[in-house]
Amino acid sequence: MRDFQFPGRSPVYATRAMAATSMPEATLAAIECMRAGGNAMDAAITAAAVLAVIEPQSTGIGGDCFVLYKPKGKPVVAMNGSGRAPAGATMEALQAAGVKGTPRNTSPHVVTIPGAVSAWETLLQTYGTKGLDAALQPAIKFAEDGFVVTPRVNFDWSHTVDKLSETGATSFLVNGAAPKVGTVFRNAPLGASLRKIAAGGAKAFYEGELAAAMTAELRSRGGLHTEADFAAGLTASQFVTPITHKFEGRDIWECPPNGSGIVALMIMGIMDGFAHGSDALDPIRVHRHIEAARLVYRDRDAFLADPAQADVPVEHLLSESYLSGLRNLIDNNHAMQLLPTPGSLHKDTIYLSVVDSEGNACSLINSVFENFGSGILAGNTGIFMHNRGLGFRYEHGHPNCIAPNKRPMHTIIPSMATKNGETEYVFGVMGAHYQPMGQSFVIGNMLQYGLNPQAAIDLPRYFPYAGKLELERSIPTRLRTALAARGHDIVDLDKPHGGGQAIFIDHANGVLVGGSDPRKDGCALGY
Repeated sequence: MRDFQFPGRSPVYATRAMAATSMPEATLAAIECMRAGGNAMDAAITAAAVLAVIEPQSTGIGGDCFVLYKPKGKPVVAMNGSGRAPAGATMEALQAAGVKGTPRNTSPHVVTIPGAVSAWETLLQTYGTKGLDAALQPAIKFAEDGFVVTPRVNFDWSHTVDKLSETGATSFLVNGAAPKVGTVFRNAPLGASLRKIAAGGAKAFYEGELAAAMTAELRSRGGLHTEADFAAGLTASQFVTPITHKFEGRDIWECPPNGSGIVALMIMGIMDGFAHGSDALDPIRVHRHIEAARLVYRDRDAFLADPAQADVPVEHLLSESYLSGLRNLIDNNHAMQLLPTPGSLHKDTIYLSVVDSEGNACSLINSVFENFGSGILAGNTGIFMHNRGLGFRYEHGHPNCIAPNKRPMHTIIPSMATKNGETEYVFGVMGAHYQPMGQSFVIGNMLQYGLNPQAAIDLPRYFPYAGKLELERSIPTRLRTALAARGHDIVDLDKPHGGGQAIFIDHANGVLVGGSDPRKDGCALGY
C-alpha cells in the first residue's frame, strides 16, 4: 500500500468492466460504450477513435494499429493493422529521387499506407457488436465541437512546433505556437473526414476523396504513393497468430513480427532466469534488466522485419538455449563494453486496455510514431500522415530494407498475460523504442515484486539507448550511483519514458484493478 502522505494515486477498482487510456475523455467514451451494451472491442475502437482526435500528436487515423483480443473462454487473437510501403518504393527509385541513407522524418518517403482504419473495421465486423459508424460518433463530436488541450498534450505539441511549421501544418499552431493548456481546439476537417468514414466505412478512407487527397499531398512532396496503393490498404490489415512465452508462470502474449513484441518476450525470458528480491529498484535487478535489453535490442535491429518478405527466426530467438546464452553474458558488477555479434551464440517502437462485463479483454495500441508523425497534413482532410517508414533500414541486403508492399519494423506492442487459459493482465507501455523495455519492466513489477498496476506503472524508468543510459529524474540517487559504478554512461531526460495502462483481473475476488500512467493525462475507470 502506498504512503498516503506522499503524492500519488491509488489503483482503480471495479467489479463489472474497466477501461484505462491516456485521456479521461477516451476512458469515459469506452465506459459509456460498454454501459450502452457494447463489448470490449466496441469500447476499445471507440476510445482509439477519440484519442485520434484529442491526442493528435500521438495517434490518428493516418497511423497504424496492433491489437490483441481474448474473447472470454476462447484463444487470444492478434490483429496486424500496420501498413505497407508503396508498390513503387524500391531502393533504386528512392535513390533516383535523391534519397541517401534514412530519409528525414518529414519526408514523404517515410510514409507507409496507414493501416488503422482498415484494422478498426475488420475488428468490429469480426468481434464487435456495433459498427464503425457508432464507434466514430464520440470522436466526430470532439473534432467538430472541440477538445480541451491538456498539459501533456501541450508539452508534446510545444516540442513539435518547428516540424509543423516546416511541413506547412500551420492550422495546428496558434500565433505560431502550440495551443495553450486549457485551450479548446477544433479540427473540423477531421470531423468531416470521420463523417465520410462513418457513412462509407473504411472504403471511404482508402478510396475516393480522402485517398485522392492523401495521395496528392504525398506526391506533391515527391512521394511514390498512388491511389492504387491506398486502395490496396483497404484489405491490408490481417489477423495473425500471436506469439507467446512463459514469464513467472504466465503465458505472455504479443503480436508477431513485424511488430517488436518478440523483443519484450526475449527480455522477460532472460529476466525469468534470474532470482529476484523484494525491491523493484534494486541495483542488481535494474542492471540486469538494462543489460538484457541491450542484447535484445541488438537482435531486434539485426533480425526484425516483415516475415512475408524476410526470414525472422522467431522460434530460435525465443528458445531457452538462446535466451540462457544471453543471460550468461550478463555480469552483475559490470556493464558490457562491447556487445557480441547478433546471433553469435548459436549457428542457426497510444495504448489502452479494456475488459468488459463478460470477461472479454482488448489490448490495443494505435500510433503515428513520432509527434504528429511526418507532420504532413493531407490537404483539407485534417489527417496527419504517420512516419512509420522510419522503421525500415535503407540499405541493400538488410532483412528490414524497404521494398515494395513491405511492412517496416514496428515499435508498437499491445500485450496481455493469461494464467490457466484465463486473462489475468491486459497491459502495455507506449513510447517508441522504449516499449519492450517498459512492458517488461511493468509486468515484472507486478508479477515479480507484487505491485498493483498503478504502483507498477508509477515507478521511475530507465532505458539504454544509443550507447547511453537514459534515466528519468525521479531515479533515486542510490540507484543512479550504483549504475554509474557498473560502467553505465548516464544521461538525464527532458521527457519521461512513455506511458502505460494496465488492468489486473483478480479472478479470486471477482474484481478488476486498473492503473494509468501519471506521465500522461489519462485515467482508469470502471463500474
